[in-house]
Amino acid sequence: MPPIPLLLSAGEASGDMYAARLATALKQRLDVALFGMGGPQMRAAGVEIITDYSEVSVVGITEVLKRLPSLRRAMKRLVDEAERRRPPLAILTDFPGFHLRLARKLLPKGIRNVYYICPQFWAWRPWRANLVRRRFALALCIFPFEEKFYADAGVPVKFIGHPLVGNVKSTLTREEFCKKYGLIEGRSIITILPGSRRGEIAHHVPVLVEALQEIRSTFAGQLELVLAVAPGLNLEQLKAMFPAQWQVKFMEQDTYNAVAASDLAIVSSGTATVETALLGKPMIVVYRLSPLTAKLAKPLVSTKYFSMVNLIAGRAVVPELIQDDFTPRRLAGEAAKLLSQSEEGKRRVEGICSGLAEVRELLGPPGAVERAADAIAAHLLAGESNAN
Repeated sequence: MPPIPLLLSAGEASGDMYAARLATALKQRLDVALFGMGGPQMRAAGVEIITDYSEVSVVGITEVLKRLPSLRRAMKRLVDEAERRRPPLAILTDFPGFHLRLARKLLPKGIRNVYYICPQFWAWRPWRANLVRRRFALALCIFPFEEKFYADAGVPVKFIGHPLVGNVKSTLTREEFCKKYGLIEGRSIITILPGSRRGEIAHHVPVLVEALQEIRSTFAGQLELVLAVAPGLNLEQLKAMFPAQWQVKFMEQDTYNAVAASDLAIVSSGTATVETALLGKPMIVVYRLSPLTAKLAKPLVSTKYFSMVNLIAGRAVVPELIQDDFTPRRLAGEAAKLLSQSEEGKRRVEGICSGLAEVRELLGPPGAVERAADAIAAHLLAGESNAN
């Protein structure tokens, strides 16, 4: 018998990482031929990429409008390919703006949809959980409180835990890291994770540069700056946004060591905040959308906190500077407090680290990807047996 075709789709860097790990786990359990939308990590895991996620990876309402032609082309390619290959399942990873529409188009073609990593509809537009119920045969969630939210909406849901647990770890000591990259070990290290999308870079980096100018003045000669470059970003363009004389160390594919060696991380809200929490490092979470997108989105947000770490904890474990609060002065002030060697500064850092330990406990045990693969394999085999 030929391999079973399965559609696997991700629309951004974190989804590409999660889906790539799932692809590997599925291949260990089933004879499958995976195809769909993704990026370099899915490609490396043996998924046939029909359309690259870089064509659709956008944030915000106004940004989506500019990319509509690309989004439509990507959608058509995936639907046409699914119609040609007739997979029994489509496994869609987060990215709800695109994947809810894709699921709607696949259903009439007899393709069952599985949501791998449910969208955070409990935080914004909670009524959209009804769309998940109507369009998905199975939903896999990664936060413990999500299971009840989706179950209450009538969604067939299973909590698998967070895929990053057990996979986020450093391989170098701080001393080894400093030696490898030419950093002076006695200085404070700030590691910056500015985001993985072009829009995030455009909105975040100018503010970061102004803030870092002030921070560098406060800690004259006692600071090392490290910037973790997300896959798919243009390294040379990113370098050009920072003054050459600052000697920022730009790092590709070494994010965990860069965060683990830091005294403070400045992190764009998203998956990177969970990774930083798992490494136990103090962080300041930042995020900014275009003014119009922020204005349109504000009435839709139903949570007190914005960053994933604070949402999981249910309290303000880490400082978050979002939209109008994300200014050079506010960021420089927060960084100075956390880098300070005063008793108050040390107490704040200890409080953050204690809160991050609580968050790590709430994320569940290792093995989330394996549990997801088991659930999908069981669902696939049950569907085949019902069809026979």
